[in-house]
Amino acid sequence: MKRFWAWGALIIGLLYFILPLIGMTNFSLKMRRGVYSFDAYAKVLADTRFQETFTYSVTLALLTILVGVFLVVPTAYWVRLKLPFLRPYVEFVTLLPLVIPAIVVVFGYIRLYNTSSWLPLTGTALGTDVLLVAGYTMLALPYMYRAVDTGLRTIDVTTLTEAAQSLGAGWFTIITRIILPNVLVAVLSGAFLTFAIVIGEFTMAALLNRPAFGPYMQVLGANRAYEPAALAVIAFAITWGCLGLIQLVSRFQKSAQRPV
Repeated sequence: MKRFWAWGALIIGLLYFILPLIGMTNFSLKMRRGVYSFDAYAKVLADTRFQETFTYSVTLALLTILVGVFLVVPTAYWVRLKLPFLRPYVEFVTLLPLVIPAIVVVFGYIRLYNTSSWLPLTGTALGTDVLLVAGYTMLALPYMYRAVDTGLRTIDVTTLTEAAQSLGAGWFTIITRIILPNVLVAVLSGAFLTFAIVIGEFTMAALLNRPAFGPYMQVLGANRAYEPAALAVIAFAITWGCLGLIQLVSRFQKSAQRPV
């Protein structure tokens, strides 16, 4: 009986997520009356605004991943090695982006860094991009930190550090050549989640007036019928592709770690 209810809950959950996706995909293929076609997808992919906004968001996603890795990996490593009593406080700080709305953060940016402030970052495109990367790093912080922290739990940080120091390695060498390779799958998991978050983010990019993929999706959805559905399917495929890559990398590392 328990198995029956478990399977029933699983099936209901799958239908809840899959049926809207099937309906949206079906609608996106009906741009040509009476037949199924990929005309909506072709129009979206050929749109120069799609190419520009998608390239822009991918670039910012890669920069956000780099900033997140350089910020989180040393912090999580140092807290686990030397400052374990600070771990609850660090976890609390990394959870704040989940409870503080992005619109509050971006209005704070505009207030603090407008053209009449002491640091007028919003006055230039480069400065606004810096703010946007900072905001994206904040939004991805809960996922990146927990992914890296989980990876650090699977290794003996203290023993690896002491062994590296006994061979004369410095802190930079320890982090980059000892710790980072051992938590690479965890870092990649956080990186793919960060990529998915940045690609679909709307609030910050729209209020900072940057040509990102999220605002483009909103503008297209307000003026077209079939193309927004095709774009939503593409975005959904990108997100699931990132999750699939996480599983692939995880399985690859497990296979590489098996004794021969």
